Amino acid sequence: MVEITLHLSINELCQLECIERDMILDIVEYGIAEPIAGHSSADWLFEASTVHWIKKAARLQRDLDIDWVAVALVIDLMQQKEDLQQENRRYRHQLKRFIEK
Repeated sequence: MVEITLHLSINELCQLECIERDMILDIVEYGIAEPIAGHSSADWLFEASTVHWIKKAARLQRDLDIDWVAVALVIDLMQQKEDLQQENRRYRHQLKRFIEK
């Protein structure tokens, strides 16, 4: 099995998602997303899976006009919810296999 991992630079992220560079700097500053590589913002690389959360954070801040601390809190809660939903699906799948035996 081959695993393919995609990385995006900050410039690619800005162009693809129409997000301003300063907004991405704020997102990183508030710990909403972390670059996986790069010593300066010009060199940062982001995992493609992080783009999902960067887009959500940018949209929350832009649409609701809330500060970055609140955005970080909301994103953290959304990530916890997704984790719990995945765990719940996994347990349901295991339970279903147990009941069918």
